[in-house]
Amino acid sequence: MNVKPYLLVTGILFGLQTVGQLIRVAGQIPIQVGSFNIPVSLSVAGLGVTLLLCIWAFRLAAKQ
Repeated sequence: MNVKPYLLVTGILFGLQTVGQLIRVAGQIPIQVGSFNIPVSLSVAGLGVTLLLCIWAFRLAAKQ
């Protein structure tokens, strides 16, 4: 079974999410869900997590 295409797609999707988080952090873009304001610090954490998952997916794909 070839999992390389799955890993590449996963890496691309996590990469796009990382870019989105980076844009939010750099632009200090506010997000509100209902009456709850989501702090930018959560996007900083999300940026780190999605970046690590992106790198992990591409490294695993390279080993295939």
